[in-house]
Amino acid sequence: MKSAQIRVLILACGNTLRSDDGIGPWLAQWAEEKFRDDPAIRVVSRQQWTPDLAQDIAQAESVLFIDCSIESEPGSVRMIEVRPAAAKQGLATHHLSASELLTIARDLYNSQPRHASLLTIGASSTELGETFSDLVLDTIPQACTLLERTIIEWSRYES
Repeated sequence: MKSAQIRVLILACGNTLRSDDGIGPWLAQWAEEKFRDDPAIRVVSRQQWTPDLAQDIAQAESVLFIDCSIESEPGSVRMIEVRPAAAKQGLATHHLSASELLTIARDLYNSQPRHASLLTIGASSTELGETFSDLVLDTIPQACTLLERTIIEWSRYES
């Protein structure tokens, strides 16, 4: 079920009312503006990832997930490869991980993206608020550069 129309799918999640948790949607908006003239790059931002996104993943050549991380050092920026999750009984559908979404795309649509990575920014605060912590604010240029370079690199490989 591949469609040449979506070369790169950017899937961000986060809550803009929970301080640093809003970095995913912020970066998604930045990417949408940055790549607005390229119809082969699609950006989706949600408060959480849900099973219906598997169809979008199945239609994309590459997918970049974006989220904050409460397990990473605050202010750290990481890019990690994502692989489908190991098979397990049942599926929690309230909030899915990037790996679980890849598994659903594979199982339902027999499709996997050529590239799948997760860009995370370590959160310093997820308390109620609409502003980022200083540590996250300081990492925005680095996160934007990494996001842009990844999208450009992946776009070169696609046909």
